[in-house]
Amino acid sequence: MAKIFIDGEHGTTGLQIRARLGQRNDIELLSLPEAERRNQTLRADYLRAADIAILCLPDEAARAAVKLAQGAPTRIIDSSTAHRIAPDWVYGFGELTKGQKNRIASAQYVANPGCYPTGALALVRPLREAGLLPQDYPVSVHAVSGYTGGGKQLIAQMENSTQEDAIHASHFLYGLSLNHKHVPEITTHGLLAHKPVFTPAVGRFAQGMIVCVPLYLRLLAPKASLHSIHQTLAEHYEGQDIVTLATLEETAGTPRIDAEDYAGSDRMKLYVTGNADAGLVNLVAVLDNLGKGASGAAVQNLDLMLGL
Repeated sequence: MAKIFIDGEHGTTGLQIRARLGQRNDIELLSLPEAERRNQTLRADYLRAADIAILCLPDEAARAAVKLAQGAPTRIIDSSTAHRIAPDWVYGFGELTKGQKNRIASAQYVANPGCYPTGALALVRPLREAGLLPQDYPVSVHAVSGYTGGGKQLIAQMENSTQEDAIHASHFLYGLSLNHKHVPEITTHGLLAHKPVFTPAVGRFAQGMIVCVPLYLRLLAPKASLHSIHQTLAEHYEGQDIVTLATLEETAGTPRIDAEDYAGSDRMKLYVTGNADAGLVNLVAVLDNLGKGASGAAVQNLDLMLGL
């Protein structure tokens, strides 16, 4: 059986990955005791002994882990931001483009996508490849995530109202400098000429996410319409069941879309909403920030790398 090591298994993402893999009998999990997590020699031994290591670490720690594993045949899935636009790493969004699953399957180094970029790229990349969305379009991304995406510190701030730095708001924006760490990832893998205006937010719910990309039809290719955009997405995601697309009829009968609709799921659902007469479109992605947005995606990439 393949030996799998989760480096950082006691963090939010690592715990979710561990939960997904713990009941499987087709792999062997190597587990470093929490008390030994700072033992660099032991960590290096575990990293080098694994067939595949999944890094659930801050950026600098992830880079250090890759160095510890150098010289060993260990394949690595990195859930941090450190390698998402690195040229020698494969981007771990299997549904991103044609052939991406094969690239992940054969890669030594896979960079797990961010939660917000997963939703944004699911909407933007197919339109770029089809020529409906110009490369220099002024893209905006508005998104709300469950607070678990911020890790243990934010979870404590949201759930423990008595601590000094507790957050009492039901909803808040952050990344106000418009220089969020996900921007390079969205720009690069979205095939965009310019950085998008990315406005992330957190809501008072644990898991779930909704990502919106508003578009003006008059700024798109001449053939762009509500129907052609929907058809492009439908063709892009045909033949798989991880990313699904609501029909236009279903969307027309939907009074609201809940950010928690896909909480607990490792899949994602897309919607094409808008007003054709006004020339306005709003693309929507719904996913779990810890599912398809993090831990679930890591396990999907692991399965691809194991040939499953």
